[in-house]
Amino acid sequence: MTTAQETSTAEELKALAEQAGRDLEDASALEILQWAVDTFGKQFCVTSSMEDAVVAHLASRVLKGVDVVFLDTGYHFPETIGTRDAVEAVMDVNVITLTPRRTVAEQDAELGPELHDRDPDLCCKLRKVQPLEEGLKAYRAWATGLRRDESPTRANTPVVGWDEKRQKVKVSPIARWTQDDVDAYVTEHGVLTNPLLTDGYASVGCAPCTRRVLEGEDSRAGRWAGRAKTECGLHG
Repeated sequence: MTTAQETSTAEELKALAEQAGRDLEDASALEILQWAVDTFGKQFCVTSSMEDAVVAHLASRVLKGVDVVFLDTGYHFPETIGTRDAVEAVMDVNVITLTPRRTVAEQDAELGPELHDRDPDLCCKLRKVQPLEEGLKAYRAWATGLRRDESPTRANTPVVGWDEKRQKVKVSPIARWTQDDVDAYVTEHGVLTNPLLTDGYASVGCAPCTRRVLEGEDSRAGRWAGRAKTECGLHG
């Protein structure tokens, strides 16, 4: 198989990603991550919202000291920051915290307070999308914790695909997992999870835009509730 070190164009990387997506569709999460590490080495990282540390834990079993990239938007729940700190303290990973160009106070002064209520897409762009794009410049591939069962918008997530917007390979090693699979892995390996997951939250984002889910709702229903918005822009 061609490795990323042997490729030089976006077209070649895209072809590599799409072929891997087909070849690895039935592979285990560890096998998918092993492919990513073998192919990209230190040019591969894991991104984590610190909802849980499952993908970071999986990746650390393949590459000790793997880079785990976390976006500190300035709007996180204290529990989320605590989870990040705990992951950094107890797991064999290298946590890299990205921050937006402006603090919340600077953004409020320039664009007005509570931008997240008035223009959530712009707020996400400034506090999530732009910082991630800058933070990923050092990498050719990144891993996410996306799962197909989370929402209809994620139902076709490939285990390895091409991030057209960032021109990078995007790896989703647990795309085929269910919530039961995640829970079983957490229990078996004692993986750190955000305490909010046991307090009615099924998906944890920024505090102003996240609520507890109601019975029967999908796991993303608590994000931007009451709006047509379902994604922050990192994955679409």
